[in-house]
Amino acid sequence: MELEIKIPPVGESITEVTIGNWVKKDGDFVKQEELLVEIESDKTTFELTAEQSGTLKILVKEGETVNIGTKIASIDTAASAPASNEAAPKTEAKVEAKTEAAMESNKADSYAKGFPSPSAAKILAEKDIDPASVNGTGKDGRITKNDAQTAEKTAPISSNSTPTPSAPEVSTPKPVLGERNVRREKMTTLRKTIAKRLVEVKNQTAMLTTFNEIDMSAVMEMRKKYKDTFKEKHNIGLGFMSLFTKACVEALKEFPAVNGQIDGTDIIYHDYCDIGIAVSTPKGLVVPNIRNAETMSLADIEKVISNLAVKARDGKLSMEEMTGGTFSITNGGVFGSLMSTPILNAPQSAILGMHNIVERPIAVNGQVVIRPMMYVALSYDHRIVDGKESVSFLVRVKQMIEDPYRMLLEV
Repeated sequence: MELEIKIPPVGESITEVTIGNWVKKDGDFVKQEELLVEIESDKTTFELTAEQSGTLKILVKEGETVNIGTKIASIDTAASAPASNEAAPKTEAKVEAKTEAAMESNKADSYAKGFPSPSAAKILAEKDIDPASVNGTGKDGRITKNDAQTAEKTAPISSNSTPTPSAPEVSTPKPVLGERNVRREKMTTLRKTIAKRLVEVKNQTAMLTTFNEIDMSAVMEMRKKYKDTFKEKHNIGLGFMSLFTKACVEALKEFPAVNGQIDGTDIIYHDYCDIGIAVSTPKGLVVPNIRNAETMSLADIEKVISNLAVKARDGKLSMEEMTGGTFSITNGGVFGSLMSTPILNAPQSAILGMHNIVERPIAVNGQVVIRPMMYVALSYDHRIVDGKESVSFLVRVKQMIEDPYRMLLEV
């Protein structure tokens, strides 16, 4: 009996996926629940396993893009597992035993040091990099997919020990030392989607950015004063992201257009705040959402952010967590950015950019003092958000952070 393997639905907005790494080969006998192939969508990576045991027949090669519902392989469930040769000579048995031992060592996928995962092995092969030259960061030294993506091929630098002197009357350019290699890599489905959507945002919205600066003294003092008590009570640290999320929620209540979006000739206003938090992953930037952030405490927001960040970096975000969102926050400050203009996360109408905290001299009551300052930026779609609303929104966030007790009292 033939069991068809088709691409399952993975989200309302996803119509096609890319075949990643076939863990099993064409003609292999596979057991039920064994991993067959890795599939890449524009938002995440997922795996398909064997529903029944049998012989695998692969119909779609690695790297091909197919639509949802496409048949990519089949399993002949009538086939039986290959029988072992018990009558083999002793010498062959010893070789087979060693081979099986090596296979068992590798089968740890391979958690043994220096062994790449299937997807990592494919990437290293494409780069022509010896796995032995890569330090694995996975369990027991296993080489992960991220290790393979960041690995670089090393090559000896050639030098000319006996350079030929040029004629005195001729000026000869100095030879270029070192290798000048160029490598080409195919864009991942996620990176292609990011590139496409960013261009669409630039071309289809009237995006502007307004800036302000925030004195972080008060919020840093509050955080320092209560961080130990907060962690002891809620079992999680108090970070700046939850405070900015809370401040944005309060500002969104006052300026609903910033929390809205354009749909054709209509404007959609939301009476809830689903806040997208930009997270950098090895594959690119993803923006999972905090649902109904307006109903949450600082501790609740911190726990959700921590959970989403871990799932994003492990590639385990669900489609529900990735879709929707009414407003986004991105923090370039964790990478040292002093100031930037964040780009909209369509179809949302605005995004807040946080930046690095730097001590700078500022004037306070006629006196020059040193304060920890942060530049903040609000990019917005001018088609729905007026300049007055955008500036007022950012000023409101500034007021909340500079006097954090206001947001807790909602005044």
